[in-house]
Formats: sequence, C-alpha cells, structure tokens
Amino acid sequence: MTAIRIGTRRSALALAQSQLIVDALARLGIEAELVEVTTEGDRNQTSPLTQIGGTGVFVSALRDALLAEEIDLAVHSLKDLPSKGIEPIALAAVPGREDPRDVLVARDGLTLESLPAGARIGTGSPRRAAQLRLLAKESTHFEVADIRGNVDTRVRKVREGAYDAVVLARAGLARLGRLDEVTETFDPAAFVPAPGQGALAIECRTGDERMLAAVAPLEDRETRAAVTAERALLAELEAGCAAPVGAFAQVLPGPDNAQLSLHAIAVAPDGSASVRMSMSGSFGEAHELGRKVAAKLLADGAGRLIEERVT
Repeated sequence: MTAIRIGTRRSALALAQSQLIVDALARLGIEAELVEVTTEGDRNQTSPLTQIGGTGVFVSALRDALLAEEIDLAVHSLKDLPSKGIEPIALAAVPGREDPRDVLVARDGLTLESLPAGARIGTGSPRRAAQLRLLAKESTHFEVADIRGNVDTRVRKVREGAYDAVVLARAGLARLGRLDEVTETFDPAAFVPAPGQGALAIECRTGDERMLAAVAPLEDRETRAAVTAERALLAELEAGCAAPVGAFAQVLPGPDNAQLSLHAIAVAPDGSASVRMSMSGSFGEAHELGRKVAAKLLADGAGRLIEERVT
C-alpha cells in the first residue's frame, strides 16, 4: 500500500500539527508522508487577513490540492475552516483538542494588567483585537496594533521592541514546545477563544472510504461535539472565521448523560460594546445548541455589532 499523502502548509506550526497526524497514523501501522502546499495566506505576509479573505485563505490551496488528487488528506487548524463546508470534501476526523485558550507573550514577563502606559499589543485577529479593545475601555493604558507573520516572527518583534506584547493561541505554542514564553493565560470565559481553536481538522474527498477508515481511530467525540456547537453558532450568525466572535464549548459530565456548555461573545470591532451568552444542552444536540445561542446573541444585537468597522 502506498503512503498516504498529507497536505500541510509550510509554516513551522502547520508542519508540527500535521506531523502529529503522521505519527498517530504510524502508531496504527499506517504509513503517511507530508506534502507541503503554499497558500495565499503564506505568500502574502503584509496585508491584514481581513483584506485577503480572512483565515480561510489558509484553507483553499489545501482543498484545491485535495480535489486535484495531489494529496489524500489535508490537515488544518480547525479555527481556519469556513463555517460552512463544501460538498466534495468531508471533515473526516477531529482529533483530541489542545488547550483552546489565548495567551499573552509580553516583554519582561509582563501581564496585561502590568503592561506600562501606551504599551503596544499586536494581533492579526479581529476577534482578539475587539476583545482587547473591550478590556481597554476599563484599562486604557494599551493600544492594539495589527501584526502578521508566523509565531516566531511575532515573538521576535516583541523581543526587538516593535511590540510590547502579542496575543497568540496557547495550542500553537504548546505544539511548538514554546510554552515557556507565555506570560499570561486568559480565562476562556473572559477572553473567549475562536470557534474551533486548539482543534485540528482532517479533511478528505467525500466518499474516499480508504481515507475515512484510516483516520476514524483519530476521532475524538468530545472535541467533535464542542467544535460542532461552536461552528454552528458561527454559521448561524453568518459570520466568517475572521469575525469578532468567540465561542467556547466544553463537555460537562453528568450522572446520566453528558451535557455540553457553550459560552459565546460578539464584540464591536472598536470594543465599544459586546453581547455574551451561555447555555447548556444535550451532548448529542451540539449543532442545535450552537444555533440556539446564536439566536439569543442575534436577539441582543450581535448582528449589528459584528458588521461594524473600527473608526
């Protein structure tokens, strides 16, 4: 049997994440190899993501390679996937999730509260920027600035003094073995992660039974349920993966049946207002839970907030 070809972006983080899948398959006795694919998001490192199509620009080239049968599987950061799938491609497996929280990497070991007046915090995420600006309403000593580049580039810009801090996903730093650089980890209820953050998505061509069977043992039911609720919320809001919307679901064990809790926030890009909602539901009704929370957010004005622009 020929080795399974796994498509991945060329960044250090993407390669590390995809290697996790190669190693997991190897433990099952299945040979796999990485095939590096360059995406538009990798080629254009200067324009804000919102101007070149949001985080979905990291996905399309891998999907094109999959449909062209140049690769057999594609591995993505699940938070980068558009909230609505496409018919020829199946979300074949969602492995166990890494810690989904956001973290601060700041100079001199500082935290958000201890940053000096006028501190410059870098992020390329509209969601993180909006939540930082929301926090800045109460503590106005820092400013939010756009930043692009991989993890190494962003952390280096802090070391060089271009920024006082950056906000990153803890999962990425964990997979790169760089958790020692974290200076603060945010409470996911207060600083809400992106839908799907910390999870990986393995895609294959719809109907490819060999690939579906190969990755089936990698599926994690709890992670699938959590991200299903988060992504259903995002789809119901008709918000893209780069929208200022956070969602975090987790399984709550119960005496009879497990429950799924979902906490979500929608923030005006300038941080001037926000709406939050939390709700729990049956583990087996994750999609419906996401839709219900989205409906309540919309009733409270979330649609208007996420359509606003920073002025």
